[in-house]
Amino acid sequence: MTSSTTRYVLVAGEASGDILGANLIAHLKALQPDATFEGIGGPLMQAQGLNSIVPMDRLSVMGLVEVLGRLRELLGIRKDLYNRCIKNPPTAFIGIDSPDFNLPLAKKLKLQGIPTVHYVSPSVWAWRQKRIFGIKKSVDLMLALFPFELPIYHQHDIPVTCVGHTLADEIPLVSDADIARKTLGIDVGEAPVFAVLPGSREGEVSRLAPLFIDTIKQIKEKQPDAVFLIPAANAERRQQITAILQQANTDAILIDGQSRTVMAASDAILLASGTAALEAMLVKRPMVVSYRVNKLTYFILSRMIKVPYVSLPNLLANEALVPELLQENASPENLAASLLETWKTFKTDEAIQAKYLALHQMLRKNAGETGAKAIIAMLDEKNR
Repeated sequence: MTSSTTRYVLVAGEASGDILGANLIAHLKALQPDATFEGIGGPLMQAQGLNSIVPMDRLSVMGLVEVLGRLRELLGIRKDLYNRCIKNPPTAFIGIDSPDFNLPLAKKLKLQGIPTVHYVSPSVWAWRQKRIFGIKKSVDLMLALFPFELPIYHQHDIPVTCVGHTLADEIPLVSDADIARKTLGIDVGEAPVFAVLPGSREGEVSRLAPLFIDTIKQIKEKQPDAVFLIPAANAERRQQITAILQQANTDAILIDGQSRTVMAASDAILLASGTAALEAMLVKRPMVVSYRVNKLTYFILSRMIKVPYVSLPNLLANEALVPELLQENASPENLAASLLETWKTFKTDEAIQAKYLALHQMLRKNAGETGAKAIIAMLDEKNR
């Protein structure tokens, strides 16, 4: 394979994919300086040289109703991408997350002999496991973020490489609380600091912030000197959280954005499950993970999900490393007691601190470089 003919088509549909894609392009360029890149990506991928044929936000659609409203446009974009690839076949097609958009396109391209890669494994290991058969027909290589995702791909003879997580590459092995507090302009002396993260979306915040703020009131009764930091993702969330605090007649320090710095500035964290739990683990802070959805949704999901944990730290450790309080268990009293206990235990528990560090090191694989090398190795194998 000569680098002068190397051309990649990449498709990312949201900001997290743009971060991964930009990192991957940077390393592909380092290994193949003459490679060119086109497809769909955001500002970070474009800064690395991607020619984006439509703005990435045209793919950034959340919610079933919203998708249905834009379905014709989305199908039109996908058809245009397919036709472009057939007319001028790329060296490889790389779909970055957004599996509902990317995997059907990859399947059609693979049938036409175009090598296909998918970056970020769908959660087939957790639910809807029969999707693995569709994935096998769609990809020549899966780039997975986490080691626990590999067995199902090995079981079905799908080439897979664990590339680790860019957050693990980016976040230092030691996060200094004093530096984080200075960055935020917070001086609380010896008082314990708790970070409270009720999510970044309006629905999530409306569901979790009242619960988390009632938890703050419970903690203040037991630990009157405690200080609480809440990062607000944007001006709308700040306004929403402020109203909930006023209604509950309690206070906390609201910080605009900077959720990772807020976590690093804390002694312990209360948060919703998701990537935030991974970040909390990487900044080495004890946490309690909580989530509530409506009862029908929980009833359905609890029968579909095939794994014993919901949070990434526990899935990675394959043990209950952090408390998970879900649904009815997520009462203000339970959350307050669990967070205080977790905070006190973590300070002197060297074993759990060592596990956090080991998980960080396990995920620190230089994701972009590892992914780029795996893609090139797959292509070289095909060209033999």
